[in-house]
Amino acid sequence: MTPKDDFLPINGTDYVEFYVGNAKQAAHFYQTAFGFQPLAYAGLETGLKDRTSYVIRQEKITFVFTTALIPDSPIADHCKLHGDGVKVIALWVDDALKSFDETTNRGAKPYLQPIVEKDDQGMVVLSGIHTYGETVHVFVERKNYNGVFLPGFVKWDPLYRPEPAGLLYVDHIVGNVDWGQMDTWVNFYHDVLGFDQLISFDDKDISTEYTALMSKVVASRNLYIKFPLNEPARGKKKSQIEEYIDFYRGAGVQHVAMATNNILKTVADLKSRGVEFLRVPDKYYDLLLQRVGTIDETIEPLRELGILVDRDEDGYLLQIFTKPVEDRPTVFYEIIQRKGAKSFGKGNFKALFESIELEQGRRGTL
Repeated sequence: MTPKDDFLPINGTDYVEFYVGNAKQAAHFYQTAFGFQPLAYAGLETGLKDRTSYVIRQEKITFVFTTALIPDSPIADHCKLHGDGVKVIALWVDDALKSFDETTNRGAKPYLQPIVEKDDQGMVVLSGIHTYGETVHVFVERKNYNGVFLPGFVKWDPLYRPEPAGLLYVDHIVGNVDWGQMDTWVNFYHDVLGFDQLISFDDKDISTEYTALMSKVVASRNLYIKFPLNEPARGKKKSQIEEYIDFYRGAGVQHVAMATNNILKTVADLKSRGVEFLRVPDKYYDLLLQRVGTIDETIEPLRELGILVDRDEDGYLLQIFTKPVEDRPTVFYEIIQRKGAKSFGKGNFKALFESIELEQGRRGTL
């Protein structure tokens, strides 16, 4: 199937919505630490009685933080079970009704029947389906809407506006699924959403002396949406995927990768704001150029910041991973700069996993 006859054309990631214990504090953290800008708000003042949402944006990345105002709420239940985590990966489409029909006719479990929401800025059509764990996809059709975010939201315009950090768009979103479930969900994305499998990694590719995992990457036909899916693999000790599933209490979004055009500047900025990153051993940099060949950057700034480099047949990429941003060792972020490379940093996996194992050892969960 070519993009021309794609039955589910997707224009990009519309937004990522987190269910959290305190939306106001979460939004403040992401503004302060990651440079997101305040965008929109919905809550008691807009007529909602059961929840509050804050919307923040940086370039093409939109995050929504939603918290329950009442204890008897699916939002509160989600937070009690999982802690703060991603509930919705919203996909921007031209036709939300067609997207719903195409996916549910192919076996997707409905989450949100198609609805039309209106205000004086126009209308938005929304629909949704269930995916792994309690994660859902919402299809967003906004071609007839000129408002700040969605109907029911008002502009959020506080005085506090830290400078952006150079984050541009969502590069990919990684999901962790339980033992033996990776192929089930790879097939789901292929059969139900028409995605292709791009890359496969097994426990020989992604392993250390102690832990391992398996991963496959699925992507929309136009490559605007890329979802690596991980499952644990047997090892001597508990892998980071097992740790995630234990603390998240099931499958869910592990990390969001955000792109930048200047990773050195972005990471230095994020560190100055208090964002903590995983650190690979210094010896990683001793043989870096032998492994990846000529790059535009010099080694010392990369070593100082802990940025990783990998190359494929199309070019190279630079990447770095934060430590978990929750008290539970679950959600974290990747900062990535692509210089031609279309891959995901396979050459960095061993060094990265050893770094993660050190953190697991400190937490007593390895």
